[in-house]
Amino acid sequence: MIKPTEAELEVLQILWKYGPSNVRFVNEAINQNRAAEGEVGYTTTLKVMQIMFEKGILKRDDSARTHVYQAAFSEESTQKSLVDKLLDTAFGGSALKLVMQALGNRKTSQKELQEIKNLLNKIEQEKGGEQ
Repeated sequence: MIKPTEAELEVLQILWKYGPSNVRFVNEAINQNRAAEGEVGYTTTLKVMQIMFEKGILKRDDSARTHVYQAAFSEESTQKSLVDKLLDTAFGGSALKLVMQALGNRKTSQKELQEIKNLLNKIEQEKGGEQ
């Protein structure tokens, strides 16, 4: 099971968005994203990415002088793993409780609501075909 820390998720978000990158690029992107929270030093980002490599969360191409890192797992598989764990540990396995909490805590756009409705309709159609 993939269990990245908050700092590791920050690195993964950048690698999923921009693709394989060196530490300097990732560090600059982190600092652009978190201007209000204060900057993260290059050596901190380097250490986090080295640990992620050791844990198997990142792959590293060290054929050039500057190492290039990429996520070892897709964004979708990581999200699925994290949601499964959250669902089991925080919501007792209840998807309803998870969804109610998620929708109740944030402003949901009309576009997101329509996508949720479409997903529910698709799931209902698939379940109807199984009966």
